Amino acid sequence: TFSVEISRQGGKNELSAHLEVLLLTMFMAAGGSAIKCSPTFKPQTIVSMSRLKERLDDFGFYGIWSMEAGYMVRLGNARWVFLSADSTSSVVGHTADILLEVDESQDVAKDKYTKEFRPMASAHNATTVHYGTTWDDSTLLEEVKQANLELEKRDGIRRHFRYDWEEVARYNPAYRAFVESERQRLGEDHPLFRTQYALLPIRGGGGFLTAQQMAQLQGTHSRVHYPQEGKTYVAGIDFAGEAEQLEGEVLTCPQRDTTVLTIAELVLPPGDTLSTEPQIRVVEHYAWTGKKHTELYTQMVDILKSVWCCARIVTDATGIGEPVTSFLGRSLGSRVVPFKFTQKSKSQAGFDLLAAINSGRLKLYRQDGSDDYRQLILQLEKAKSVYRANQTLNFFVESSQGHDDYLVSLALVVQAANRFMPRKAKGLLSSP
Repeated sequence: TFSVEISRQGGKNELSAHLEVLLLTMFMAAGGSAIKCSPTFKPQTIVSMSRLKERLDDFGFYGIWSMEAGYMVRLGNARWVFLSADSTSSVVGHTADILLEVDESQDVAKDKYTKEFRPMASAHNATTVHYGTTWDDSTLLEEVKQANLELEKRDGIRRHFRYDWEEVARYNPAYRAFVESERQRLGEDHPLFRTQYALLPIRGGGGFLTAQQMAQLQGTHSRVHYPQEGKTYVAGIDFAGEAEQLEGEVLTCPQRDTTVLTIAELVLPPGDTLSTEPQIRVVEHYAWTGKKHTELYTQMVDILKSVWCCARIVTDATGIGEPVTSFLGRSLGSRVVPFKFTQKSKSQAGFDLLAAINSGRLKLYRQDGSDDYRQLILQLEKAKSVYRANQTLNFFVESSQGHDDYLVSLALVVQAANRFMPRKAKGLLSSP
């Protein structure tokens, strides 16, 4: 059994396709079957099939290979079977005597692999290859990788192959330029950069922010209570109410009784810089504790419209926040963007918040001794993170540790900044 880690878009699927062409050619007379499984049939399995067919054509087998049953590619007497490793797929009964491939092994459930795919190689003791990128220490790929490294210590035979982004970039300057831009955008310590490009596994959970990230958040600008002429402002609002619960998991603390509105100034990058994303400077907080949403409607509309003239407002539209968001939308129009927290969307919000911090785009106003600042820093320090097997992230403050309303509002103001598109000037050219 081999394990192969190659950085994202580093050529893993091309390697697999070339290996498949080679083995189909070698066994086209003698015959045999090979199997490749992917976490999903659509699009991953379909993409793998298409890539193999394209490479067969490239090597002169156009018109010679054929498809069978929509998921098998045949060349002579040999065939490659493509299956889904999704938990609902029915795959029992297939046999691999040439090779068993597991694509994106870090996303394949261990139980599914052990019970249904691993036995496919047993009758002929077929070689197995796991491909993928790292995530955490609980994945199937990491388990196979660690077993291979341990075996190598005993007998000296190499079974694990690792090619991070720097190795790939040695041979592809365009790839180097792209990944370096991603490193600048996300930050070198961002979970996605660490796992997808540096191939470094993350911890299963712990503190959401490191001491370094907390230090990066500290800005030098002052808190302001009034907008400045010519500046662009956005807002993120977390409404008080019952916490959102989905798929049996608490996403935020079980009871919040404070509505938090965060105002941030956007500083657009100069036209001669490589960055296209604005700087986000938090300049003001509003917080209402124990007030009903109906009592805040007119005040929030006035603050957002008449005081700050916010260009984009992202609100928590989950549960009780949905009708409040609807009201704000009727009053403020398309500048209001609802954000419903699901496992996937909250994960993206967490990754975006980390990217904004790591890249230095997000800065807080300097310490002003206010309760708002104290609560925000406290929640950022207390925040926990959980990295799931499906490569999603949850961030929250334990109910015993307090609330997370300032934290969520901060994440939403980053979403507002990411959704802001400055208007381009338009004009008419006069005839000479």
